[in-house]
Amino acid sequence: MPQVKLLPGAINEIMVSVADKCPLTQSDRYGLMAAILDDSLSEEDRRSVDRLLRSVVRGRVKVA
Repeated sequence: MPQVKLLPGAINEIMVSVADKCPLTQSDRYGLMAAILDDSLSEEDRRSVDRLLRSVVRGRVKVA
């Protein structure tokens, strides 16, 4: 399996994009996947990812 690496600041960029009412793009979804697989993710970033995924499940955030 290829190594997945999260880019620095990627979670913040995704959150800003979603706050501007933009749908999650495929690259955003890959970034979220990398974040979930990253064991060194900060607790704040992990909570942000969880919050974003709950918003997708509830239909508040659209997926492109």
